[in-house]
Amino acid sequence: MKLHELKPAEGSRHTRKRVGRGIATGNGKTAGRGQKGQKARSGGGVRLGFEGGQTPLARRLPKRGFKNPTRKEYAIINLDVLNRFEAGTVVTPELLEEKGYVKQVKDGVKVLGNGELNVGLTVKAHKFSESAVKKIAAAGGQTEVI
Repeated sequence: MKLHELKPAEGSRHTRKRVGRGIATGNGKTAGRGQKGQKARSGGGVRLGFEGGQTPLARRLPKRGFKNPTRKEYAIINLDVLNRFEAGTVVTPELLEEKGYVKQVKDGVKVLGNGELNVGLTVKAHKFSESAVKKIAAAGGQTEVI
């Protein structure tokens, strides 16, 4: 099979029914909605998860876990990425985002100690791991918590 030979599976593509546009559409007087009732009305139908008054599945199943509403989500960066900067550079979250090393600075940036650092940098971030602080200091750099 080649790319130009690809086509949808038989019966997987349907043309949309144009409902409520008269007998001429070929769907008959009631446009395939049957006679009367909630589903026959415009805007009719039940809400998502409604099971006709029976306790819905979402309420029947046991709830697990805990979602912390005050959770902080840090963008992480490893030391081996910081090697790309020249010696003496002041590395800030804004600079990391601008260069594309961090996609989005949410609640801050955390520097982790994966890899080796060969250049002396001043790194400003919201959090540092212990190993990152040691490796930055060993490379002749400084850390600064924002």
